[in-house]
Amino acid sequence: MVDLPPLREVIKTHGLSASKALGQNFLFDEQLLGRIAAIPGNLDGKAVLEIGPGPGGLTRALLRAGARVTAIERDSRCIPALAELQEAFPGQLRVVEQDALAIDHGDLMGEPFAVVANLPYNIGTALFTRWLADSAWPPRWTSLTLMFQQEVARRIIAAPGSGEFGRLAILAQWRSSAKLAMKVHRSAFTPPPKVMSAIVHVEPVAAPEGADIRTLERLTEAAFGQRRKMLRQSLKGVEGALSALESLGIDSTRRAETLAVADFVALARALDQIIK
Repeated sequence: MVDLPPLREVIKTHGLSASKALGQNFLFDEQLLGRIAAIPGNLDGKAVLEIGPGPGGLTRALLRAGARVTAIERDSRCIPALAELQEAFPGQLRVVEQDALAIDHGDLMGEPFAVVANLPYNIGTALFTRWLADSAWPPRWTSLTLMFQQEVARRIIAAPGSGEFGRLAILAQWRSSAKLAMKVHRSAFTPPPKVMSAIVHVEPVAAPEGADIRTLERLTEAAFGQRRKMLRQSLKGVEGALSALESLGIDSTRRAETLAVADFVALARALDQIIK
């Protein structure tokens, strides 16, 4: 076990403080960080992508688990602290000083990889939907283990019929399995956020045949963009959608949250057939 200084000491040494503008909240509890790193399973020798490592709390837990970590960090203040981890774990850590939204992660990694990250709140959902909407399936990522605000996590795993069920749940569940792996109290962070957090673990599964992600995105964006309206209203702007509903025998007076994930997949498939 590599002997490292406590994270609070690292923060003090490098004069770091969490940036509100970058959506940062630091975790110092190394036992908790170790539990998070264990969620994806055995990482020994495996490639892991981490977004927003900050001072490297989760990074050191991943490195101790034997992972080969690529960490994308846009905050230049954190680079010296991460450089110390590079020295402590030779050949195990690559640091990329960039905006994670501006990088093709598959090209960067060049091999199958797991994503494990305490995502910055301000870009978490954008990154998540980007990974889920990958046109190549199965994707290059083998699993996603991600920290979100608890409200967002609940929307990802939500079941049809609930008020939280929507576009995020469908994107996460139509060709992936998504589960709530751990809840994290706001007091675990420095500074404590105003909301509770939770970790979601997602693994890809076989995609349903004949359904296109772009069509599914168009349908869910329209259907849940006006979620209180009946489908005949919310989908009338999507050419062919009402005919697709009729062909499947789905009552157009229903609201979007009453349909199952499989219904939206079938609707996307039927819409593509009508358009063709």
